[in-house]
Amino acid sequence: MLFGSHISAAGGVAKAPERAAAVGCEVFQFFSRPPQGGPAAELTKREINDFKKNSRRFKQAASYIHTPYYINFASTQPRVRYGSIAVVREELERGTLLGCQYVITHLGSAKVAGAKLGFYKTWRAIQRILDGYHGSCLLLLENSAGAGDLVGSTFEELRDLIKQVDRLAKYKNKVGICLDTCHMFAAGYDLRTAAAVKRTLDKFGRTVGFKYLKLIHCNDSKFGLGEHKDRHEHLGRGQIGLAGFKWLLRDKRLKHVNMILETPKDTPQDDLRNLLILRKFKPK
Repeated sequence: MLFGSHISAAGGVAKAPERAAAVGCEVFQFFSRPPQGGPAAELTKREINDFKKNSRRFKQAASYIHTPYYINFASTQPRVRYGSIAVVREELERGTLLGCQYVITHLGSAKVAGAKLGFYKTWRAIQRILDGYHGSCLLLLENSAGAGDLVGSTFEELRDLIKQVDRLAKYKNKVGICLDTCHMFAAGYDLRTAAAVKRTLDKFGRTVGFKYLKLIHCNDSKFGLGEHKDRHEHLGRGQIGLAGFKWLLRDKRLKHVNMILETPKDTPQDDLRNLLILRKFKPK
């Protein structure tokens, strides 16, 4: 179990590993393109080599790419849906060039399409992304908070997405899961006590299976259980609380799962402080 944070790649992705090390990361996550929209910067041979060299130099064990915020596989607008498919596929290819381990993506909203059609559009989009892909980067589906008919807010829906993607052998074992603690809590999965953490993880294990869980986003929640509001907070300052993260880290089923902070960056010290909290709770 290693800890890290989402790190700025402003000025070029090769700058991210040093920034990660400066706040105490062992692993890190970043955007390889503008998260709000716009073309991705070219990954030149020099940029790729510098990223890999700096990752080794600054002792980063792994790196992960998060896709932009506008991804929506369930959109009824072809430009949005097919644009999302193209961007995520490109991120997998870019991640492979950089030697990143995972690409993490949100799934989008079925508000217009409706639950049934939105679900179908989502798993078919994932299959389209994987068509002909032979890279080393694994695609991770991130759970949602459930606001605005967002896809993937329940363990059952995540399970069913994977089952549909896996139906054909060529797609099997090509996707995994990234669980966000704030999103889980907002969607109604309690994480505040030892008993609550155990119940939630037991349900995930029964429903989806821990073999699919590859990464955790560690974020406290500004809002309460089941409110479907995606608002991240510093660890211990939100509605989940420190006890929840303590018991989460001490669950033996997660001992090989790395954790990434997506907590606010109000001051330069915030990442370091939140990482120290995680390390304090890590089993010896």
